[in-house]
Amino acid sequence: MLAIFKNGLVNPPKELNSPFSFNACERPKGREETLKDFLASHPINGFSIGFLDKALLAYAPPQSALVPHQRLFCGVNDIYCIFLGSLNNLSNLNKQYGLSKGGNEAMFVIEAYRTLRDRGPIPAHKVLQDLEGSFGFVIYDHKTGTVFVALGADKALNLLFWGIADDGSLMISDNVDLIKASCKKSFAPFPAGCMYHSERGLMSYEHPMNKMKAMPRIDSEGVMCGANFTIDTFSKVNSIPRVGSEANWATWGQQA
Repeated sequence: MLAIFKNGLVNPPKELNSPFSFNACERPKGREETLKDFLASHPINGFSIGFLDKALLAYAPPQSALVPHQRLFCGVNDIYCIFLGSLNNLSNLNKQYGLSKGGNEAMFVIEAYRTLRDRGPIPAHKVLQDLEGSFGFVIYDHKTGTVFVALGADKALNLLFWGIADDGSLMISDNVDLIKASCKKSFAPFPAGCMYHSERGLMSYEHPMNKMKAMPRIDSEGVMCGANFTIDTFSKVNSIPRVGSEANWATWGQQA
C-alpha cells in the first residue's frame, strides 16, 4: 500500500526530516515516479485513487495466500481506508456498531471513524484501545481533508513506514523501498501503539496522557536518518480530547 499527502494538508513531525536527505547521491523520486513503481510491482491488481493534488492512495490485494496479513481497501461516503492485518474481536465490534456480520476490518474502521466524526461519543484513543489483534490503517476523509493513521501495539504486524518526500509530501507505506526512494534519509518506522491525526499530530493511544519524544535514528552508514518516536514517561500533555459531541477525529486538533 502507498499513501501520499500533500505538504500543508498534513504537518508531520519535523524530526522526520533529515538534513542529510539532500546530500544523497541519487535524486529522490517524485510522487509520480513512486506511484509508477508501486503499480509496476502490482501489474494485475494494483490501482490508485487521486484526490486533486491533495492526496493519493494506492492499493493492491495480497498476491499470494502465503502472505501472513491481509490487506483491505474500502471507501464509503468520501472516507477511504487501507487496512493491514486483522482484528480478533471484529465480530463483537461489528455488533457494537450495528454493522453486518459480514463486514470486514476496513468497513468497521470507517464506521468507527464516521461515528466519532459525527457524534463523538468517546475519545479516539479509547476506540483504538478496544481493538484486539495485529493491525495498521490509513484513513483519508476527503470531505474534511482529514488524515488518520494508526498502528497496533502487536509487533507481529510488519511495520508501516512514513517519511517526508523531496517536495514536502508525507508518504506512508508498508514497503520501505518505496519510502527510501522518495524520502531518502527522511523516514522512520511508524511507532507501534500510536496514532497520527493531521490536526492534532502524533500521540500514543496506549498512553494518551504522555507526550511523544523523538530519538535520532542512525543508519548503517552512520548518518542520521529521521527519528524514532517513543513515549516520554516524564512529560504529560495538558489535555486530551473531551468526551462529547466535539470530541471527534475530525476536529480534535482544535481542543489541544
